[in-house]
Amino acid sequence: MIPVFKVAMAPDAPERVAEVIRSGRLEHGPRADALEAELGRRIGNSRVATVNCATSGLHLALYLLVGRDPYRHDPSPERDEVLTTPLTFEGTNWPILGNGLKIRWVDTDPATLNIDLDDLERRISPRTRAIVIVHWLGFPVDLRKLDAVLDRAERRIGFRPPVVEDCAQAWGATFGGKPLGNHGNTAVYSLQTIKLLTAGGGGLMVFPEAELHRRALRTRWLGIDRADDRARGEYVVPEWGFRFPMNELNAEIGAANLEIVDDLLARHRANAHHYDKELQDVPGLAHTARPDDREPTFWAYPVKVEDRPGFMRRLGEAGIETSIIVRRNDEHPAVAAAREPLPGLDSVAGRVCYLPVGWWLTDEQRAHIIDTVRAGW
Repeated sequence: MIPVFKVAMAPDAPERVAEVIRSGRLEHGPRADALEAELGRRIGNSRVATVNCATSGLHLALYLLVGRDPYRHDPSPERDEVLTTPLTFEGTNWPILGNGLKIRWVDTDPATLNIDLDDLERRISPRTRAIVIVHWLGFPVDLRKLDAVLDRAERRIGFRPPVVEDCAQAWGATFGGKPLGNHGNTAVYSLQTIKLLTAGGGGLMVFPEAELHRRALRTRWLGIDRADDRARGEYVVPEWGFRFPMNELNAEIGAANLEIVDDLLARHRANAHHYDKELQDVPGLAHTARPDDREPTFWAYPVKVEDRPGFMRRLGEAGIETSIIVRRNDEHPAVAAAREPLPGLDSVAGRVCYLPVGWWLTDEQRAHIIDTVRAGW
């Protein structure tokens, strides 16, 4: 079976991990610090912090920006909604609940599968505490249009809601020629097992300004400023925090895979562009949009098909795995109270599925996928 996902691992990663184990230093230490520095260099923003997973990073980002702290005065308790998309993995949205805030769903743009920015603008209100956007499959949201939406919202409601960008699937993606994490918002990448850049687990936070970065380095480790406290020989906790740091094992895996990720990304993009060309005009199949102001990663390759069960069954018979990846989050009983009509998502939710597009595909396998899809289902 040709898989939709596969774990990428540098050839020297096992020996490098063994060396970490032999060193006896397993918790967050110099390897994690070195990986942070290199990731910041690659992104072009040195205000970065590694964490143990992207979900922790999203939780911490919301806490830093808008979280409720019972030991601090909340200046705006009436603002309790976070606007977000239901077309994502649950790890995007449950941190909203974990911060004591309410989810308010925003519709999906059927052309991109990203958050519908027109619907977002309609839903921003005085109750809006933050906005979470997802660069789904590594396809960047239109951040220029988002800025314009926020400018108008600030004039209308008197404040500008902070934005958290979920870049979980977007390592290497750019908007306006710049890597994600350089557009004025807090961004969170995933380094989870099946991501293009994997550390075997972990995440990366990227910040727009120094104070947020400083607080993140402290609050990811229970509120303890480890560098400052080492210098003093004691520690104090001016602001409580979490236990979210990346360990040395994950950091070394990430450092090893950082050396191969550019070639993997290039192969994903080449395969996707080949599909774009060869799967045009297939009856019952539609593609997502391809604006020229952004460069996606194509972590997975989406298609919108008629008779999705039949499509997936036919590909399975041909030895090709397909997937729907996630269930729309608004259907879960845990958040039933937040349910509301989302016609854009309704129009595509039963049609979207994903083809193998990754670095592991041979030319022969790619041709087999194309021939199978073109033959119909």
